[in-house]
Amino acid sequence: MDKETIKQARVVKHTGSHYLVSDLPEWKLTKCIVRGKLRLTDSRTTNPIAVGDMVDYELQSDGTGIITKIYPRHNYIIRKSANLSKESHIIAANIDMAYLIVTLICPKTPLPFIDRFLVTCEAYSVPVKIILNKCDLYEEIKESVESFKDLYKSAGYTTIEVSCTTGQNIEILKEECKGKITLFAGISGVGKSTLINTLDSSLNLKTREISEYHLQGKHTTTFYEILPLRSGGFVIDSPGIKGFGLIEMKPEELSHYFPEMLRVLDNCRFAPCTHTHEPDCAVKKAIDEGIIAPERYISYLGMLEEGSKYR
Repeated sequence: MDKETIKQARVVKHTGSHYLVSDLPEWKLTKCIVRGKLRLTDSRTTNPIAVGDMVDYELQSDGTGIITKIYPRHNYIIRKSANLSKESHIIAANIDMAYLIVTLICPKTPLPFIDRFLVTCEAYSVPVKIILNKCDLYEEIKESVESFKDLYKSAGYTTIEVSCTTGQNIEILKEECKGKITLFAGISGVGKSTLINTLDSSLNLKTREISEYHLQGKHTTTFYEILPLRSGGFVIDSPGIKGFGLIEMKPEELSHYFPEMLRVLDNCRFAPCTHTHEPDCAVKKAIDEGIIAPERYISYLGMLEEGSKYR
């Protein structure tokens, strides 16, 4: 029997028990399975191997592969899983940039969801920007648009206004994606698949109309996968996320993942400070002075009180 060839590649899709891998930026897919002893390496997650992971695999004579090693991740995005038999689900790993796609209407993305996603990016070292999508629909709510942008600008985040209908900032987004592996995430109905199709029409991802009754989207993407963009770079397409529960977040560390709180919390009288009841709290002072937005503080309190639960 010929000695099997060991190759290194990145996981680009996970469907059931099978994985597709490719040595990016080369786009040559190999179908792989996982060697049994690797499956339970991290029993706290529903997916020990995630899209974006770097792996070694043994190339078999029939052209398929067996994954034998998973390399340490330099970052990842994780959330509490709906599957109660496991603790968490890794959305994607080794990400150069995450884009959180939000909409202010049809549907409206809840602020607690946005803040939980941003906190997770901060905690696991994932660079993140906000895409405000469907901007062609916001003519009558311009004040809300400016308030939203100001809210997250004061927190330290960049918001890019985008419209697939008018093409607003699509070319800028294409340029930002070049040479990177980027994650596009958001709740159902924010136009994620339409946006990716606008970036590269050859991908032809499925899209659905918004339910008028609920003003919410329906899931069209069922698996996480990396897709190549003709303009350069790769995008991770993800199913719409209903909720975003926090994982492995200690209460005393939570404020460190709010950039605007991190800038002032060293001035708190007590350490650690929960920024709730303690005297001479620099965070509460910054809220009173208008430096930290009350909406963000309310999200922070919600995360403290609810732990990792979000509906």
